[in-house]
Amino acid sequence: MFVCKKHSARSQMAEGFANALGAGTIEVTSSGLEASQVRLEAIATMKDAGIDISRQTSNTNLN
Repeated sequence: MFVCKKHSARSQMAEGFANALGAGTIEVTSSGLEASQVRLEAIATMKDAGIDISRQTSNTNLN
């Protein structure tokens, strides 16, 4: 689980990398203290790395 304050960039990127690198072998989730929007800069950076996080959403589900 990756957690950050706004759940808009770092934890989103970490989730994307973990999902891509651990495909089918680990369960990954991320959340934030406050819901926000996934930053366009994070989406673009991950796209450059070959990982699509454009469908990820920002949430506060810390379960």
